[in-house]
Amino acid sequence: MPIDIRQLRFAVMAADASSFLGAAKKLNVKQSTLSKRVGVLERRLGITLFERSTRGVVLTDPGRAFIEVARRIVRDVDGLRDTAKAVRSGLAGQLSMGFSCSLSSGNLRLVLGDILKDCPGVELDIQESRPDQMLSALQSRLIDVAIHACQISAVGLAHRPLWSERLMLVLPRNHYLLDLEKVFWTDLRDAIFAFSKYSTGPTVTRVIRQRLAAHGFEANILVQSNSTETIASLVPYGKFITAIPESAAIAVHPDVAICEIAEPTGTAHLDFAAWWSEDNDNPVLARLFRLVDKRYPSFSTS
Repeated sequence: MPIDIRQLRFAVMAADASSFLGAAKKLNVKQSTLSKRVGVLERRLGITLFERSTRGVVLTDPGRAFIEVARRIVRDVDGLRDTAKAVRSGLAGQLSMGFSCSLSSGNLRLVLGDILKDCPGVELDIQESRPDQMLSALQSRLIDVAIHACQISAVGLAHRPLWSERLMLVLPRNHYLLDLEKVFWTDLRDAIFAFSKYSTGPTVTRVIRQRLAAHGFEANILVQSNSTETIASLVPYGKFITAIPESAAIAVHPDVAICEIAEPTGTAHLDFAAWWSEDNDNPVLARLFRLVDKRYPSFSTS
């Protein structure tokens, strides 16, 4: 006949307390119930675990060997229950994330720090990707969530806002735009831009084209295979300028200047959002969004 974990727990507790009565009190059960369960266990095993007397119980030699193993089993089962509880609540498990924004500083780095601090049992797998790569990874469930600053359109995807970052110009330190009190989109009509075809480059390229087109100008843009950081490091030579999300500004070359772009309602910015499969029920993803809501309440969806 099978042995259940409760019988093992009763026996281990009785061994620790050297008393059926003491064990029963700690387990909040009747002494007769505990004594009966231990007796059933002994009969199933075919050995006597305890020597019984009016003073309590003492382990037999076979009982001592058995309880040593039983204690490990009870501890392991309790550990499994704790792990399952942590996984259900998103405190443990795995989260795979694709992203296109800078990790050197800024909002994504802060949020990842929040989840690692709040959920030490969570294993993060993060990878910088292009939007098309993130879409493919979402559809094949290679990643749980994509963090990006533009629309990722596909059937079966859900999304929510995360945060907003200013769009910053990267200029040579002697650039004429730095003499202006504010730089507006119309001031950029003659500028030559360079952007990476990776990371946030395509998104920023689209924003620049749209904003200048709205004022009747065609953007002059060079698209390069270099990284955003490499392009920014070439800006001091005066051949072009570029624009980056605020979170990437810390990584730019020291010989450049950073400048925001003024708009009637404030400054130009990029709105970052999270995208995930509608049927993704990963508890860690839900906990990630709760942490985002806590850090950025103005973007909360609750």
